[in-house]
Amino acid sequence: MKSCDITGKAKQHGNNVSFSQRHTKKVWQPNLQKKTIIVDGKKVKMKISTSALRTLRKKGLIAK
Repeated sequence: MKSCDITGKAKQHGNNVSFSQRHTKKVWQPNLQKKTIIVDGKKVKMKISTSALRTLRKKGLIAK
């Protein structure tokens, strides 16, 4: 399943509503990136959402 390993963000379901008010099913997927992060001196591959990646870079936990 597509979900962020840190924040737990996953796909969301809803309706696409046209101008004529027709409702069709729609799925929004999170923007996930595969990144290698050093945790406790070990390299770990993770699927991280881009918003979580920004936060980690802002806090200085990941080098650019």
